[in-house]
Amino acid sequence: MAKIKKIETNEAPRAVGPYSQGTQVNGFIFVSGQLPVDPKTGQLVEEDIKVQTDRVIENIKSILKAAGLGLNHVVRCDVFLKDMNNFKEMNEVYESQFTTDPKPARQTFQVGRLPLDAMVEISCIAYKG
Repeated sequence: MAKIKKIETNEAPRAVGPYSQGTQVNGFIFVSGQLPVDPKTGQLVEEDIKVQTDRVIENIKSILKAAGLGLNHVVRCDVFLKDMNNFKEMNEVYESQFTTDPKPARQTFQVGRLPLDAMVEISCIAYKG
């Protein structure tokens, strides 16, 4: 049976429930859904989709860094939006951060509500080959 390793860093918000910031198994890194929370203050950043998307991706980068990886290792993302009308602005920030090709596979959903009433949450899977 494969051993599951916990990924944890102080550079990203602490898990607010019974889950890990990330886990690693057989070269795959699973990053839990990240909210636009500033890890230094523990507070949600301002209510602007671009600012929130940037904070979420910075949190993901911090967790990946703790595993020795970067965004270029991400193979899949799931994006959850409070309002699909924010898709274009979220996508602009997302595209500016995920600059390598191929881009990760992705799906985007509009959801009824996110924790802390955030505007966006993103989870991802990375591969350390």
